[in-house]
Amino acid sequence: MDAFAGQAPHGNTTFNIKVADETLNYRPATLTDPMPLGRQILQVTGATPVEEFSLFAILPSGDFEDLRLDEPFDLRGRGAEHFVYFRTDRDFKFTIDNKQLVWGKPIISGAVLRGLANFQPGYDLYLEVRGGQDIKVENRDIIDLNKPGIERFITVIAATTEGLTALPTADRTFLEGNGIAYEIVHDGVMAGVVLKAFPLPQGMFDYETADILIQLPAGYPDACPDMFFASPRLRFQDGRMPMNTEVDQVFAGRTWQRWSRHSQEWRAGVDGLRTMVARVRRALEAGR
Repeated sequence: MDAFAGQAPHGNTTFNIKVADETLNYRPATLTDPMPLGRQILQVTGATPVEEFSLFAILPSGDFEDLRLDEPFDLRGRGAEHFVYFRTDRDFKFTIDNKQLVWGKPIISGAVLRGLANFQPGYDLYLEVRGGQDIKVENRDIIDLNKPGIERFITVIAATTEGLTALPTADRTFLEGNGIAYEIVHDGVMAGVVLKAFPLPQGMFDYETADILIQLPAGYPDACPDMFFASPRLRFQDGRMPMNTEVDQVFAGRTWQRWSRHSQEWRAGVDGLRTMVARVRRALEAGR
């Protein structure tokens, strides 16, 4: 969602907002009240009778805030000037990258979901399937939010850095300072770093060490890597397979076990392989 100035210049009592219906087509609207009620926001959109609609403010974090008809919303300094409304008597809640969102109808398209996710270039959208294979969501797909398990979506990097030949200095210092052997590998235009003979939690898996692949996204280290991959394939000592590791992926001439572990929490200029190695260790120790 594009940034939009909510408050007019100082001394001007006009407040500009953007309001969308279920299609997410935003239209500009103007209010003179700095603390309009929910019904006032609906009225400027022409949504009548207002009692038949639900209204939500979309916060800068991407979360949705339910706004009742007679509840005031302070437009001064909130940073939330986008609203969406539905003709409905029920809300459907779900998350995209751990952001709580709501939708006013049981059906939503992949295109609208991608709009709600505020997509960055180079990412794909997936429905997270607990204990199974995540499902990629295309723009044309129609998702029934009524179905069990349709509640968590994630964004995943679709492409990785082209032409990377050396790690940033901070990454090299961290890996070498901690005695972690590594290798930069390529698969076409995609690059990754392999942590060689990475030690596994003692007594948990059928191997004591494994090579761990971390694919590096376009824009790394400012952009966040996603998931990691292991070789050889890991199982628990009792033969069970860890959750969400059933899929194999070929990269740089090797077959890797994909560990679908996603997080978009990333501090550009601060995080790097130190952060990713910590995430890998936590995932392996959790065994889930």
